[in-house]
Amino acid sequence: MKNLIVTGLALVVSASVALAEDVKSGPQTGDRLGAFYVTKCAGAETDGVKEGKELCYRCRNSRKPQVVIFTRSTDPKVVDLIKKIDKAIASHKAEKLTSFVNVLGDDQDELQATARKLAKTSGAKAIPFVVPNEFENGPANYGINPKAAVTVILANQVDVKANVSVKDVKELKAEEVIANIKKIL
Repeated sequence: MKNLIVTGLALVVSASVALAEDVKSGPQTGDRLGAFYVTKCAGAETDGVKEGKELCYRCRNSRKPQVVIFTRSTDPKVVDLIKKIDKAIASHKAEKLTSFVNVLGDDQDELQATARKLAKTSGAKAIPFVVPNEFENGPANYGINPKAAVTVILANQVDVKANVSVKDVKELKAEEVIANIKKIL
């Protein structure tokens, strides 16, 4: 009986560890953000980048605090997060807070349409919406977990200070991301 209980507890712990590993996605605290190219689809009309232009937004933002979002979802929770980050950007103009949203998936043309729709739905003014050249799972050097619905990386310049990743968009807590912004200012 004692062995059965110990074995059962070991299985529960193993399952918990496996579940936690499933949501690890993207560069983690202490890592550095690598360069990667994207195509701007919408948003941030005053940033000087035309829609359709290919560039490295991470590079463009490299001297500023930045919130880099990778999403496979357009769920209202994602829209809420984007709205709150856009508001934070307006509140932290002196610190030059920046952000950009990377839409991930299987079909590049469809993703561009999704990025435009997400930009419109969110109403974000300061956030560009992009599709990475490596659009299925983001840049290879980032290690975005294909099972992660949303991965948010908060970096001061190119140094990662926080990472919030969720397997299911229902687990996304915009307040957690917003609270981590203080780590990059």
